[in-house]
Amino acid sequence: METLTTLVDWLGGLFAEAEQLQLGYAVLVGAAVFVMTIGVGMLLLGLRDPLRHRIDATKQDASGRHLSTTRQLGRVIQRLGVLGAPQKAAGRRRTEARLRHAGFRTEQAPRLFYGLKLTALVLLPVLLFGATMVSPRLSAAEFFQFLPFAAAIGLFLPDVVLAYLARRRRERLRKGLPDAMDLLVVCSEAGLGLTAAIQRVARELEVSHPELADELELFSLQTRAGMESRTALKDLADRTGLDDMEVLVAMLLQSMRFGTSIAATLRICSDDLRDKRLQRAQEKAARISTWIIFPLVFCIMPSFLLVTMGPAIFRAINALSGTTLS
Repeated sequence: METLTTLVDWLGGLFAEAEQLQLGYAVLVGAAVFVMTIGVGMLLLGLRDPLRHRIDATKQDASGRHLSTTRQLGRVIQRLGVLGAPQKAAGRRRTEARLRHAGFRTEQAPRLFYGLKLTALVLLPVLLFGATMVSPRLSAAEFFQFLPFAAAIGLFLPDVVLAYLARRRRERLRKGLPDAMDLLVVCSEAGLGLTAAIQRVARELEVSHPELADELELFSLQTRAGMESRTALKDLADRTGLDDMEVLVAMLLQSMRFGTSIAATLRICSDDLRDKRLQRAQEKAARISTWIIFPLVFCIMPSFLLVTMGPAIFRAINALSGTTLS
């Protein structure tokens, strides 16, 4: 906040005179128009590239329709994402892990995410500038004050949305994992192997828990494609980002290594997950008494006091003022 105040004071001192303010405003308008021109030019070049049109003409979907404009726009945003990608490999790996936790596993997902960040970083200040031009209440000085906020929102809003999507998906996976473990125990004790049991459970959970069924189905596809079960299990734990899944994978790998019964291991994990889900439900139930205090104090108590003590307060006021209540 101090940095923002210092920046505003510096801009105010820099454009103290009217001529300097007009000059700075004109420079800002020129920069915004220049950025918009480059963006529109890149968009048009991407959409009108003859080579791209020939490639798109050969890539038709199953119904015979050509690629839509939305997909073409997505490709343009992916090209912008190459420019907005971080230089450090650690930052790219963290972003890719969050995208996988949110369910975006394609190769184009990181480039599309960086392109959206770069687009939002430029688009929100441009929209703020347009609001300044349209609305007479917003002056150039106010535009300079809100410009850092608009740029910051455009830069961090995709990260916030991605974190929210990943958190919601992890919660859905966590809710469906105990049911999947019970089905795995039944299938394993019935004589199915681990891969066949996971494939059967994935079919059974398609309606009730589609996200978990999708992850288990991907594990089955990986093993059928030739990937080792240990590698596929580790990739399953990395994709979901769940602590319970990591514990399950670790126990299964240990069972495979030492040759112990997989059915017994799955039953132990199933009982543990059931206990954890019961404990989480009990924790939420215990917090209800604390959360109910706020609506009780701010919504119910004022109306209750008004109904019960209101007449007595009015009679006391009238008695002290020497009048009688009619």
